[in-house]
Amino acid sequence: MGENMSKRLKLVTGSESEMEERSFINPFPDREHREHREHREQGLSGTPSAAEHSGANEPLDAGGKISDAFQKKVQSKIKDLLQQMEEGLKTADPHDFSTYTGWTGIALLYLQLYRVTQEASHLQRALDYVKRALRNLNGRRVTFLCGDGGPLAVGAVVHHHLKNQTESQECLTKLLQLQRSVLSPDSDIPDELLYGRAGYLYALLYVSKEIGPDAVDETTIAKVVTAILESGKNLSKEEKKAERCPLLYEWHKKQYVGAAHGLAGIYYMLLQPSAKVSQDTLNELLRPSVDYVRHKKFRSGNYPSSLSNETDRLVHWCHGAPGVLHMLIMAHKVFRDEKYLRDAAECGEVIWQRGLLRKGYGLCHGTAGNGYAFLSLYHATQDKKYLYRACKFAEWCLDYGTHGCRIPDRPYSLFEGMAGAIHYLSDVIQPEGSCFPAFEL
Repeated sequence: MGENMSKRLKLVTGSESEMEERSFINPFPDREHREHREHREQGLSGTPSAAEHSGANEPLDAGGKISDAFQKKVQSKIKDLLQQMEEGLKTADPHDFSTYTGWTGIALLYLQLYRVTQEASHLQRALDYVKRALRNLNGRRVTFLCGDGGPLAVGAVVHHHLKNQTESQECLTKLLQLQRSVLSPDSDIPDELLYGRAGYLYALLYVSKEIGPDAVDETTIAKVVTAILESGKNLSKEEKKAERCPLLYEWHKKQYVGAAHGLAGIYYMLLQPSAKVSQDTLNELLRPSVDYVRHKKFRSGNYPSSLSNETDRLVHWCHGAPGVLHMLIMAHKVFRDEKYLRDAAECGEVIWQRGLLRKGYGLCHGTAGNGYAFLSLYHATQDKKYLYRACKFAEWCLDYGTHGCRIPDRPYSLFEGMAGAIHYLSDVIQPEGSCFPAFEL
């Protein structure tokens, strides 16, 4: 028995040390613990505690709103990081037009800064960068994150804000022409978010949201949605899973679970109200499929990277709880069943424990992307605990570059690097309107 026990202990400690290798131990007290400690200290001394006096450093004021001091600190850091980013971009790949790691991602950041500050100079920077992207399109992919769909959609929106209707319409027309390859029955395009149909669907929904419902006609959206649904039904039948998971998808022969390449990202797009999926389809195809993913949850509350993978390792937006959480919150909105919100809250606990990532501060597999999960939970519940946690992950990003994280290949980009952290910081201080870029709508 002793031998078995030590083997099992080795397994447990092995996996724990691996978790630690992937993330830093969270140094922040949780909100309840902090408040409990302060009440106790005040009770013992009868006077406000030192901890309470240090409340000036806390992100939330007594009313649970973002404090002025924290807001100033974040705004100052955004200025500093923007300067560093602009300097760094001078040596970036001039041909990378993508939203994920290229010029469109930077344009999207400036569009966000324009949204939160209304400073015209930010809109001008967005135009400069999107023009650079539009000169480099290669016709290889169609998606918002990694294909021509991103620059064309962002170009249409930036020109729309600048009242350049001709240029905006030109971008829209080209965006809509991309549907041919998406709808073609002999196309080998996948369905996931980064390179597939869901990523093209996002581009259409994004321009509809930003420009107006007339920007893209409903039949186009309906055709793309149908193509995604048919593809999922076909694979499910092939794999003999039609009963358990009516919509099944794979990428490079692997059935991924997460937001970037997997089921969670595809279901999340199909659950969007603007995708206008019929109530019957939502109930008969999407709900059981979402439940199928729910049942793949590890005991920790995290999710596997693919259906064939049983290791509980990754806590990223791209793979793991931080991406699945968004699908669960959307399922709660659509189906009004509390179990989805409970599971999302469980994802939140995993992210609080294991979400300060050694991989860096970015959106795809970094602390900023994980922080957005707390902002989404805050929107869904209005619980200040999640706003507090989002602020603490922002606080971590305020010390950008000091933790010894891995330096990403594209260190200034939106999804891998500094631009993503800036986007997150700008959303944390105006949390009501926050939105994970190129994903949430």
